[in-house]
Amino acid sequence: MSMIEIVREEMRKCDAKTLRSVRLNIGQMAAIVPDSLSFCFEVITKGTEMEGARLMMDVIPLKGYCNTCESEFEIKDYVFACPSCGDTNIKTISGQDLAIVEIEVD
Repeated sequence: MSMIEIVREEMRKCDAKTLRSVRLNIGQMAAIVPDSLSFCFEVITKGTEMEGARLMMDVIPLKGYCNTCESEFEIKDYVFACPSCGDTNIKTISGQDLAIVEIEVD
């Protein structure tokens, strides 16, 4: 619902009457199921100025940074250890967010 409110607010700012599409970046660990989100978006927007809009989702891979050897890597199978040195002193640098990156309106 908060995503819908953000889109509505942006539409108001632009004096837009119709929503054509929304593009999201969904982190691999954002606890979002794309099919479920797509279904909910369709249900929530029915009968509104957003009905029929395309919801496009890009899944952002989970990436980490090793504080020990300073390497950047993709975290696979949720193994939070550096593939270069094996250390677990890492921080996640992407793959946890949910962001609206583009809205197309008329």
